[in-house]
Amino acid sequence: MNVEPTIQAKLLDLAAVDAELTRIAHRRKVLPEQQEVERLEGERTSRKDAAVKVEIRLDDLDRDIRKLETEIDGVSKREQRDRGMLEGGAVGAKQLSELQHELGSLERRRSVLEDDLLEVMERREAAVADHEHTGANLTKAEEELAEAQRHRDEALADLEVAAQRCAGDREQLRGQFSAELLAVYDKQRALHGVGAALLQARRCGACRIELDRGEIARIAKAAPDVVVRCPECGAIMVRTKQSGL
Repeated sequence: MNVEPTIQAKLLDLAAVDAELTRIAHRRKVLPEQQEVERLEGERTSRKDAAVKVEIRLDDLDRDIRKLETEIDGVSKREQRDRGMLEGGAVGAKQLSELQHELGSLERRRSVLEDDLLEVMERREAAVADHEHTGANLTKAEEELAEAQRHRDEALADLEVAAQRCAGDREQLRGQFSAELLAVYDKQRALHGVGAALLQARRCGACRIELDRGEIARIAKAAPDVVVRCPECGAIMVRTKQSGL
């Protein structure tokens, strides 16, 4: 294939734009801002789970408190009934003894229930403090996540602007080449990532391999408009004064 040296030289501009597009695509995949978002999403999930566990514990304690309060209320009503019967004086000696015994049992039972209630209420107070703490941690995690998402979106927007600029430059550059040359360039780029590179100091700019003397001699004898390719990687090698020929 024969292409004017000035046109061949412009392949380096196209290769530079394509390399930049590749870097942009790679940065999108390994964006540090996205990695930070993912880390904070995990942190938020962890803190949300912790908050939910505390809420469940609070619900359980509230249920226990209601149950104990109901039992205490029932025992208190039975105590009031028994005292009312005792104070009424309308019971026999045997029933009087039974009522007094029952009252003693009820008082002991109420005392135990009240102690249990106090212990549960103290646990609930501690759980409320935990709930406030986990809630504050969750709020902080959500704020940090929102900030990280904002930075991620800004970084992606910057990359999109750069990608669009490169795409415009690429389209403009490609219009200067023949379909045949572009076909060779595109195929090589698809295979090895670089379609064209500078032959500099006898080294291919694509694969960075230094060519042997025989290959350099062959390239040096080729006419300036002949498209030469690297014998190692196949990239189009653009010759300039830096090529060492």
